[in-house]
Amino acid sequence: MSNTQHLQDFTTQVRRDILRMVHAVNSGHPGGSLGCAEFFTVLYQHLLKRNPEFDMDGKGEDLFFLSNGHISPVYYSVLARSGYFPVAELATFRKLNTRLQGHPTTHDHLPGVRIASGSLGQGLSVAIGAAQAKKLNNDNHLVYSLHGDGELQEGQNWEAIMYASAKKVDNLIATVDYNGQQIDGSTDEVLNMGNLKAKFEAFDWDVLEIKEGNNIEAIIAGMEDAKSRTGKGKPVCVLLHTVMGNGVDFMMHTHAWHGKAPNNDQLAIGLDQNAETLGDY
Repeated sequence: MSNTQHLQDFTTQVRRDILRMVHAVNSGHPGGSLGCAEFFTVLYQHLLKRNPEFDMDGKGEDLFFLSNGHISPVYYSVLARSGYFPVAELATFRKLNTRLQGHPTTHDHLPGVRIASGSLGQGLSVAIGAAQAKKLNNDNHLVYSLHGDGELQEGQNWEAIMYASAKKVDNLIATVDYNGQQIDGSTDEVLNMGNLKAKFEAFDWDVLEIKEGNNIEAIIAGMEDAKSRTGKGKPVCVLLHTVMGNGVDFMMHTHAWHGKAPNNDQLAIGLDQNAETLGDY
């Protein structure tokens, strides 16, 4: 089995996890989670240099910070299937006293999670701080972060974007899930942000685009390119063009499934389109 086939099988199983988790509690955010399934798979199964034993300091390893925390289903699924905690724990998603809150938290000490990300717009600031700490500690590993495109409507992001370039935080790769959708509609309709590539470049970031953000080989190539651009005096931004709801035909290309759970019939259709590969929890 090729490595790419393993990553594809992993992604398909993650999609099944997302659908089942959200359906079980009739709550959660499947659209963005499904759209980022390939990215998270590549991140944790191929890209990150990470230690098998999790600790909050993260010294001597790459770090990842999820800023748009509402896509927690994909995050939890990939963390569990990457060995951070038992896969069976996915069955507790959003239930009373669970460690798998609707938005990631840190007070329950869930392995893999280093920041609480319930409020949007704050993750980049945290990632920049972690990246600067690595420089102070002479740690040559990288810091990665993920942000929603709609999330960039939050003003704190732009303070952080300005700061990162001014301070030459060049061990940071910030990825934007560029799906063009948010809770109320398309990002263009809600608050058009114009040309994001030009905006980041105007703030003196090195920007690249992954046009096929749901293609595993394209993501690998794009993220390896991003890595090669670090250490050259500029923070790196990756604009990852994804399809919200990818892999479930009736959820694709619409904001309708941003925060809506499938019913029984819809779950069955979604699971039928994503055959079990690694075993359901």
